[in-house]
Amino acid sequence: MTTDNHLGPILPTLDRATAALVRLSARITGAGEESVRAGLAECAAAGVSDLWVEELVLQSYLFAGFPRALNAAREWRRAREAPAGDGVKRSGAQPPTPAPVAGGESYADLYDWRLRGEDTCETVYGPFYEKLRTNIRALHPALDEWMIVEGYGKVLSRPGLDLARRELCVVAACVAAGQDRQLHSHLHGALHAGASRDAVSSALDALHGVAGAEDLHRARLLLARIAGK
Repeated sequence: MTTDNHLGPILPTLDRATAALVRLSARITGAGEESVRAGLAECAAAGVSDLWVEELVLQSYLFAGFPRALNAAREWRRAREAPAGDGVKRSGAQPPTPAPVAGGESYADLYDWRLRGEDTCETVYGPFYEKLRTNIRALHPALDEWMIVEGYGKVLSRPGLDLARRELCVVAACVAAGQDRQLHSHLHGALHAGASRDAVSSALDALHGVAGAEDLHRARLLLARIAGK
């Protein structure tokens, strides 16, 4: 999934739908079910595709944990199954079909997941990729394997949502969770994946009201330091 940016960023500005998706990511990670419901309504009003929401909910288990991912999935299903005329705008009548993944959803595809995971992780980390792998293996070899196969291969390489938007959603999750070390990596990652500095900055602005003010302030300072290099 290497991103070729020689013609410029693939996401030069932050559109309304992506902003709503980014806000939903922060809500799933750091807020309660009522806030998640509000985020789903925002996404519907902004015309976010069902597939994008589905993919965000699925990837949230990597950054918010299974309990929050399951709660978000439950709210998403309830929103999709609510009767017509309840005031909730939807883009379709039935729950979306999960996005297909090259090689399928079976653990028999472990080899393909590892290859895609290495490619996607290298795109996100760029020149820091080899150092990352060394550092994670030093923490524990199992964490390195899970990061590549489960995180970057099985989940973040799914085709239902492009990598630039996935990374902006990861940035939002890191801000909401107060995880500055991972935020540093994924701010780089969003830029490496094709989001412009303006798009990343606008994504942080979009988190006003759904992430802590101090967390947002640190994130903006961090982006300024990274982008100033």
